[in-house]
Amino acid sequence: MSPSIGLPPPDPETCLVGSRVSRFKGGTLIDEDVQDLAAHERRLSDPDGYRPRRCARCGHDVLHVHCYPARHPRGELGMPAVVRIVQYVCAAVECGATWRILPRFLARHLWRAWKTVERVVMPAGMPRSAAAPPIPERTEQRWRTRMAAAARILVVLLAASGGVALEAIASRVGLDARRTDLTEAYADATHAAPGVRLAALAEQVHRLERGLRLM
Repeated sequence: MSPSIGLPPPDPETCLVGSRVSRFKGGTLIDEDVQDLAAHERRLSDPDGYRPRRCARCGHDVLHVHCYPARHPRGELGMPAVVRIVQYVCAAVECGATWRILPRFLARHLWRAWKTVERVVMPAGMPRSAAAPPIPERTEQRWRTRMAAAARILVVLLAASGGVALEAIASRVGLDARRTDLTEAYADATHAAPGVRLAALAEQVHRLERGLRLM
């Protein structure tokens, strides 16, 4: 019998339990409507395509295009080696916050598409293709370790959200849930299909506490 049976999941890495909102002027916003590369490229071709209506820091209603940072979503068939995103800057002199806008399919911090990560950590319904670029073994192990870690802070976040459905998910999994358990419960409750299960929960967490990470 495994010595870990009956024990709570291990604590997650420090980077997964601390929100960065209060430490940075600006940050990342996720556009949940942009679910694939084609939609992203259409939005990106228009300077107003991703432009926020208001600054998420000060509420100012004018933001200018600041730059086009590059992301490198390796390991996914059909995904180019470089995907540009757009960053805006608040025009209010006293603010100047900058906001990177990510499409739904790109994982924040991991430099991968969410489908790539999900194919490793939640393979049910996500068949691998022999033609897909390989993921380094150490990277796969790191992702699996993170998903096996405690989801307590995320469960508390959902429980305190004020939303009946989210509170029910938190109650269902309990405080000793792993991040995999919470992702599966959230996908089941929201009918998220394979390929978007991680993205769906990551968006919800980011919506409730911008800067807090699922992975």
